[in-house]
Amino acid sequence: MALAAEITASGILMGSIFALVALGLTLIFGVMNVVNFAHGEFLMIGMYSAFLISTFLSIEPLVSLPFVAVVGFLLGIITYYLLIRYLLRGPMIAQLFGTFGLMLFLRYLVMFILGPNPRVLHQGVLIGKSVSLSWFTFDISKLAAAGFSILLFVLVSWMIERTKLGRALRATSIDAEAAGYMGIDTEKMNALAWGIGGATAGIAGGLLANFYYITPTVGMLFIMIAFATVALGGFGSIRGAFIAGLIVGLIMMVAGYYLSQIKLAFVYLAYFLVVVLRPRGLFGW
Repeated sequence: MALAAEITASGILMGSIFALVALGLTLIFGVMNVVNFAHGEFLMIGMYSAFLISTFLSIEPLVSLPFVAVVGFLLGIITYYLLIRYLLRGPMIAQLFGTFGLMLFLRYLVMFILGPNPRVLHQGVLIGKSVSLSWFTFDISKLAAAGFSILLFVLVSWMIERTKLGRALRATSIDAEAAGYMGIDTEKMNALAWGIGGATAGIAGGLLANFYYITPTVGMLFIMIAFATVALGGFGSIRGAFIAGLIVGLIMMVAGYYLSQIKLAFVYLAYFLVVVLRPRGLFGW
């Protein structure tokens, strides 16, 4: 009983982080119908940003999160204006290859500048510390990352559902041409979606840097999990991304305990079953 409770709690903690990684991906797709293959590299740059800011400025990693968010936001905005808006004029295949090329460019640019060796954060109020609750022990950094992830989901959901800016984003996602006729600057809405996507991915990377190794190729692992999470929850659904993230986290923790070498296979098996039985995902529309 205690083991089941510990695995479930650990799965929820990691699942909330997976959901945050998937949040920006599903938001970009929901607004523009563009699949961003470089989203994992946005997360990777967030991890390196947290590492570099914390190391060279000697500040607490958590304090670096606002700076990491700004880096991610600017990266998303620059990506849209320098690449994506031109790719939108071409066919879907051009958008896929364009973001795939951006993924490779960012990955190997970071590898060229900072080298391929893994980096880790060694100092921080959360790093290496744990807390005991009832029968099991939690890594405080994972607990804090889960809390920040849930808070960000609440803030983004509130912005999308309750603000004028959020309504403009939703109108653009439903019918960009009609939104333009109603006076909405759809170009700015597209750029904002990429900015928010980059910021959330960056923050997810900054949180992961507290307990996960940092390499130029780390984005590949998390983008594959994010794609499965978004597809499972339904492309464009924020609620779906959150619930699917928790499901993926639970699957990985349970499978990882018994069959750690093939735990990702169970995630993709769940995704396959959902695609077969419900092609639009759990909450897609």
